[in-house]
Amino acid sequence: MPVDPGWRLDPPDSKIGQQLFRLAGVALRACDPLNCVPPLLPEPPKGRTLVLGAGKAAAAMAKAVEANWTGPLSGLVITRFGHGVATDKIEVVEAGHPVPEANGQTASRRMLELAQGLTEDDLVIFLVSGGASSLFEVPADGISLEQIRDVNRQLLASGAPIAEMNCVRKHLSQSKGGQLAKLVHPARLVTIGISDVPGDDWSTIGSGPTVPDDSTREMALDIVEHYRIDLPQTARAWLDNPRSETPKPGDPVFDRSQTLMAARPADMIAAVARAAQAEGMEVLNLGADIEGEAREIGAAMAAMALNLAAARSAKSNPLLILSGGETTVTLANTNGRGGRNTEFLLGLHVALGGHPRISGLALDTDGIDGSEDNAGAWFEPALADRIGTLGVDGEALLDRHLSHDFFARTGTLIVTGPTRTNVNDLRLILVD
Repeated sequence: MPVDPGWRLDPPDSKIGQQLFRLAGVALRACDPLNCVPPLLPEPPKGRTLVLGAGKAAAAMAKAVEANWTGPLSGLVITRFGHGVATDKIEVVEAGHPVPEANGQTASRRMLELAQGLTEDDLVIFLVSGGASSLFEVPADGISLEQIRDVNRQLLASGAPIAEMNCVRKHLSQSKGGQLAKLVHPARLVTIGISDVPGDDWSTIGSGPTVPDDSTREMALDIVEHYRIDLPQTARAWLDNPRSETPKPGDPVFDRSQTLMAARPADMIAAVARAAQAEGMEVLNLGADIEGEAREIGAAMAAMALNLAAARSAKSNPLLILSGGETTVTLANTNGRGGRNTEFLLGLHVALGGHPRISGLALDTDGIDGSEDNAGAWFEPALADRIGTLGVDGEALLDRHLSHDFFARTGTLIVTGPTRTNVNDLRLILVD
C-alpha cells in the first residue's frame, strides 16, 4: 500500500483547472520514491549494509529502503530543508539548496568517513536524486565552502546547462564525479537513482558521486571561461593541478558497482500521457528532455499551440501538448523573482495573447520552482479577462524576470509543499 508522501495539490473550481491539476497529480504519483524504490532493492549481504544518499528525494528513498529491508542496516542521507521524513535506522540531515552550506558540508564529511574501511562482504546502497550536487559537498583541498558557494551562485545565474555546471562542481569537490565509489571500494555498491536530468545521464544526476566521469578538468576550465565565472585563485590553481581529475570509465573502483534507475522524467511523462488518453484527450508528447531559455521555449510552444488550435474543429477532442525537461533562466542585470516554470508559463501566456481555447500548467516535480515556495503555476483563458482589472502587465514583468509576481497577483500559483521526489519539470498545454 503506497504511503502518503505528504504533498498536496488542491484543484481550483474550474473544469479546466481540475483537468490540469488531475494530470499533475498523476505525474507526482508516478515518481513517488515510496512506490518506485522497493522493487530495486538488492539481496542483503554477508557483512554490513550501509545506506548513504543525497538529494531532494533522499529522505523518502531512505524511508522506502527501511520499510522494505530485512536485516540490520545503518546510514546517513542528506536532503533539502523541509524535505525530511521520520526514519528509524538511517539518519536524515536537512541542508541548504541550491547553494551548499555548513549543514550539508558537515554531514557530507561524515558521509565520507562512513564510506571508508568497508570490506568485500559489505554492501553500500547509495540513493541519489536531484539536488545532491549542492547537498553532498566537500570542497577540494585549499577551497573554502564560501568560495564554493560563490561559484555555485555564479553558475546558477549564468544560464549554463546542468551538465556544464556539474562538470565544474565535480572538479572542485572531493565527493563528486565517482569519488565516493573510490572510497567505498572494495564493498559492493548499488546506486539507486531518481533522475532529474535530460537523458538520465548518471554522471550528471547529483554530479555522479558513484559513477565514472567522462568530463575533464580542462573542460571545467573552458566552461569557467565561456560563462565568465570569477574563480578564486585557489580554485583555479586546483583545476590547473592534475590531482583535480576524477575517476574515469574502466577504473577498477567501479568493478563491483551497479546502477538502477527508480524513476525518470520519461516515466512521468508517459504516465501523464496514458492518463490523458484515458480521459479522451489527444496527446502530443514532445518528450522529457527539452532544454533552452525558459521564456523562449514558452514562446515557441505558444506558436505551436496557436497553429494547432487554428487547425482544429469544434468537434475535435481536447489536445494535450505534453513535455518535460529542464529549461534555464538567464538573469541579465536584474533581480528576478520566480523559477524556470513560472518564467516558461508567463512566456507562453504572453505569446498566446489571451487565446480563448488554450490553457497551461508548469511545475517542478520537487515542489519548489526557483527560490520561492511554489511548485509552479497555471492559467486558463478566463484569466485574460481578469488581468485588465488587476492591472498586471505580463510582458513587463516577464522582461524583468518577475514571473512569480505575475502569478501571485493573478492567484494562480501552485503550492504543493515538498514532494520529496524530483524528476524535473512538467509542462501541460491544453487546447480545448
